[in-house]
Amino acid sequence: MSDTDSSHARSRRSSGQADEVELPRSFLQYIRSFGPGFIVVLTWLGAGDIVAAGVAGGNYGYALSWAMVLALAVRYAFVSMIARYQLCNPRGEGVLDGLARCNRCYAPFLLIAVLIWGHLSATYMLAGIGEISVDISGVGKNYLWQIFWVAVVVSIIFRPLYNRAELIFKVLLALLAVSLLGCALWVGFDPGALLKGVFAFEIPEQQGPFGASLVALGMIGAVGGSLVNLVYPYFLEQKGWKRPEHRRLQNYDFLLAVVAMVIFNLAVWTLGAELVFGTTLSIASIDDMAILLGGVLGDAGRLMFLIGVFAAIFTSIVGAGLGLSCLGSHAWYRWRAKNNEPLEIEYRFSKVYRYLVIWIVVSPLVWRGQAEFVSLTLLANTFSVVMIPAIAGGLWWITAKGSFIGAQYRNRWWENALMGFVFVLALFGAVEAVKSILTQLGLFQV
Repeated sequence: MSDTDSSHARSRRSSGQADEVELPRSFLQYIRSFGPGFIVVLTWLGAGDIVAAGVAGGNYGYALSWAMVLALAVRYAFVSMIARYQLCNPRGEGVLDGLARCNRCYAPFLLIAVLIWGHLSATYMLAGIGEISVDISGVGKNYLWQIFWVAVVVSIIFRPLYNRAELIFKVLLALLAVSLLGCALWVGFDPGALLKGVFAFEIPEQQGPFGASLVALGMIGAVGGSLVNLVYPYFLEQKGWKRPEHRRLQNYDFLLAVVAMVIFNLAVWTLGAELVFGTTLSIASIDDMAILLGGVLGDAGRLMFLIGVFAAIFTSIVGAGLGLSCLGSHAWYRWRAKNNEPLEIEYRFSKVYRYLVIWIVVSPLVWRGQAEFVSLTLLANTFSVVMIPAIAGGLWWITAKGSFIGAQYRNRWWENALMGFVFVLALFGAVEAVKSILTQLGLFQV
């Protein structure tokens, strides 16, 4: 075995992932093989995304829906480059290993990001799933439901068994499709207006505190720096996709998953456009959307929507807990290593991984469901400002340099142009976010 092959094997053993899988040969084998893409997109799709799509549809009707579709298309291209590095780099290393070779500060930086963002995001997601559980069942208290669902999530991810997680996600994916698409079809929508909104690239007049162009740029600019983009490689590892030969399978899987996410987002956008746009009504929360649907479709429509929201939040909690704990434990051991050699520890089954699961999933219970914390919001926003350009810039560097990803797989000119575009938008969004935070604190005047 060559030195490269040896390092490849050691690196792959360190991740504790499944054995390599055989490549599918038929259409049905391809369909049965799909999984990691759906896990990562359902991890992205949370209550916040549902509210954001509903609010945008309520403010702009169908006119700005192209921005959401374009943002997801950019994210598809961006995350596909991350996957290409994971599968094709000559050292057989993970994406985090590549970032750490670019600059050793990436490992502690990403560990801190996991600790802060993971805790804050889980705090709000648990508050949401507690409220949804009370609304659906009509019994119990928010906090008791949070404790119950935390126990369920920990039982799933404390000792990560990928096949079990994938099965759960596929079941909830079907539930989500029935819920969101069913509500959109039940309410009714204008196919012509929807198609025009997706393809006309119209910039409508400003509604709310931000102009339509700023909203569109924000949607696109935020995709590259999202911390959750970096959990996708761990789902590929656990599936057993680890070689360049798995690249086509990964592409099909991820493309289908992103198309499903586009459809789900458009379904929610449709609800906002049909129920709110052109009226004096407004949407500020999941409850607002559920009440509006209840008024139009009755209790059955309201319940159908809430079940879909539950599926979105639950998969976000499980996916974030599983993926961020892998990312954080990998970052810890990479930071502690004295060099860039492959790690000789199965970090996914380490004590650090389990500590991170407890921190991300269990520690938010200390807030007892009180998720409205101005200081926590400011902290999360401030940290995101730093995180987005740093992650986008680092990923651009390691996918563009042949010395990192290999000359055969480095970015083509249009991919570098795309990465540069996302990086510039990330910087622009960071500046605007800093201004917003300083304005809230009274330290900056527009």
